[in-house]
Amino acid sequence: MQTTVNPHAGKTAQAVSEVLNSHSGSSAPPKPVLLRVFDETSTAGEDGASQSKERSTPKDLEAIALVVGREAAGLVRRRRGELADDHGHIGVLATKTSEVDPVTEVDEASERLISQRLLEHVPGSRILGEEGGFSGVSDELSSSDEVLWIVDPIDGTVNFLYGVPAYAVSIAAVINGEPVAAVVVDITAHVAYAAHAGGDARRLRYDAHGELAQVETLRVVPEDSDEALHKALVATGFSYVAEDRRSQAERLVRLLPKVRDIRRIGSAALDLCRVASGEVDAYFEHGLGPWDHAAGCLIAARAGAISVAPDYDVMKEEKALVMTAKPGIAVELARLLGE
Repeated sequence: MQTTVNPHAGKTAQAVSEVLNSHSGSSAPPKPVLLRVFDETSTAGEDGASQSKERSTPKDLEAIALVVGREAAGLVRRRRGELADDHGHIGVLATKTSEVDPVTEVDEASERLISQRLLEHVPGSRILGEEGGFSGVSDELSSSDEVLWIVDPIDGTVNFLYGVPAYAVSIAAVINGEPVAAVVVDITAHVAYAAHAGGDARRLRYDAHGELAQVETLRVVPEDSDEALHKALVATGFSYVAEDRRSQAERLVRLLPKVRDIRRIGSAALDLCRVASGEVDAYFEHGLGPWDHAAGCLIAARAGAISVAPDYDVMKEEKALVMTAKPGIAVELARLLGE
């Protein structure tokens, strides 16, 4: 594996980068992919944002993403109530990577709403959505200082189909290739996770009327605490492609005896936020799309976790590693995943 790490990153992020650089075993993707390792220190500033007074700051972009994400979550909740059958299931509109990787009409409606609202708030920005690809002023990633929004309209679509209460709206703002703002809305729990470059990671709880009821600052366990990988609760996920699942299962067989236990919740965005909140100690998966990890990795990093992710033009087919972990176990977990 090849990695890059911000020179301002902390010593644990540097160590994780060194470990991953030293391995190129069975977990390596089919072709070389550059992984980015980042942490709270390397996301502490707002350098990625334009200094022009006419441009939005990371804090502004987070606020926009929160408003838009919560509106989309409301749409998803409402449409699910309208479309669910007698068993609480939703019909499939189409499939993506395999016949068990579904898209619903609600995914598409949510993405249309999000894209429209984001472009209204930030004219001239671009959208990279899971369902619709690129929209906005350009159809490619570039080095300009314009805002790129990376959107998953429903992360955890299979859970949404079956009525399992673990699916989310995920929105990240990226400038010059760096994540600067992130929001993940847990749709059924009426909870939002939010962060921006230089700001705290937070969990916002809303009451049944949509009023803000509680704000919590999220912090992972400090690096110098008594942590060990064999005591860690680790979350992961699986591809919808049978061949990929086979290799993921083999990797899990090697890992399972070395951790406390494994959780598979079905939403990468929520799993990443659960590292930030301390509900799990780490999360990893190979083969995510940028919409799956862009927001959650920044939120986890701003809470003090170590995050590893590919650049945002790396798609699922390249099977790159995404990982976030508490600092005390990050190096050991990276070493195991790199074998």
